[in-house]
Amino acid sequence: MIDYQPPADSALPPSDLELDPSRLALVVVDPQIDFLHPDGVAWGVVGESVMEVGTVAALEELFAGAKRAGIPVAVSPHYYYPQDHRWRFEGALEKVMHNISMFERKGPLSLAGFEGSGADWMPQFKPFIEDGKTIVCSPHKMYGPQSNDLTLQLRKIGVSQVLLAGMSANLCVESHLRQLLEEGFEVAVVSDATAAAKIPDGDGYYAALVNFRMLANAVVTTKEILDRLAR
Repeated sequence: MIDYQPPADSALPPSDLELDPSRLALVVVDPQIDFLHPDGVAWGVVGESVMEVGTVAALEELFAGAKRAGIPVAVSPHYYYPQDHRWRFEGALEKVMHNISMFERKGPLSLAGFEGSGADWMPQFKPFIEDGKTIVCSPHKMYGPQSNDLTLQLRKIGVSQVLLAGMSANLCVESHLRQLLEEGFEVAVVSDATAAAKIPDGDGYYAALVNFRMLANAVVTTKEILDRLAR
């Protein structure tokens, strides 16, 4: 397990974020099989990072801790429907995801073939996500929440602080971080509850950690968050 700590000679000021459970929510991005399970279509590039960081266990602990503490939980999923394959232009990772049929669903009004597919939740997360209380947002289509209803859902229940976790670090998680900050949320990124692709071009997890430290209100570990929520 990787326990990220900032360098001793960091030029960045320490976080002064004080968590307030009355306005706090856990937001988990893409807790889905295609990212987090050995059978998922992205496992070949993200699996090493997921295993090194201990992402799945950390996410399960976060879900459980948030439920015990009674703070809201929201999931921002990633789905692709048949109409999304008619897009006329795509970025590099969009091309990859479409080519490997990542997060595929039959359509927005159908759950045919969803159970156990790559678009489905990791099995150990289902008791938390499907408890009738977790907010399951509409899907984001690129990387950030600009195209779904996450921020609306959070604002409507009085949330202004976010614990941010999920997949993947330098793509959807970082994009969610940037947009939430732009909309006035305080955001703490949970560093061991995410992971990213390792490819010849670079390590997405470590690339994201640099920006998390520069952008987020705090970068924390699952243990730190669970300790704070238990007070």
